[in-house]
Amino acid sequence: MTTVMTSEPRVVPLRGARAMIADKMVASLHTAAQLTHHARVDLTALLAVKSQYKSDGISISVEDLLMAAVVQTLKSHPDINGTVQGREVHLAAAIDLCVAIALPGNLLAAPAIFGADEMNLQELRAARRDLAERARTNKLTVPEMTRGTFTISNLGLSRVEQFTPIINTPQIAILGVGRPIETAVRDEDSVAWKSFAGLSLTFDHRAIDGAPAADMLTGLCETIEAFEP
Repeated sequence: MTTVMTSEPRVVPLRGARAMIADKMVASLHTAAQLTHHARVDLTALLAVKSQYKSDGISISVEDLLMAAVVQTLKSHPDINGTVQGREVHLAAAIDLCVAIALPGNLLAAPAIFGADEMNLQELRAARRDLAERARTNKLTVPEMTRGTFTISNLGLSRVEQFTPIINTPQIAILGVGRPIETAVRDEDSVAWKSFAGLSLTFDHRAIDGAPAADMLTGLCETIEAFEP
């Protein structure tokens, strides 16, 4: 017996905050020359630091550690930290790190942690948690929502391994983080299981070329693989 679906298709209007997000994504793709580099990074050192903090009674997430690694790397690659405004590239003196936050109702926010380059790991952690809490209660400020020099979008808790993030314009670049995957790695005469994550760096080719963007992504991988907070 064949079951016939009788319900009508559901139409969801793009309005309010969802419409603003949609318009911003389309504008980003229309205005920026976007290209994405992908890499895999060994998380062994990062996870060892996380375990050490846990043994000391301090809860630090992988995202907190990745934020610290990104900040360290951006200090050595300032040409990707900034914005494109008209026909000018504005390289920022400070690192105002935006963190993408998924919200109920199919919404997304990417508020900025101002002066992230002046913060230690626990200060970054506290700032991220504060932004996430205020994002959920609609208490973010306009500067937090509209300024920033670099963005991280983390899907590490999903099944997504790599993806192509859309630039948070007018910023120069955004980093996408995928889920960790346990991978067998040959180590001399033995095989070890290590956790690798996919990193995806989307950048505006108007502001930076492929080679220096690749250098930044390589530098980030090296920072993570030898991570020290």
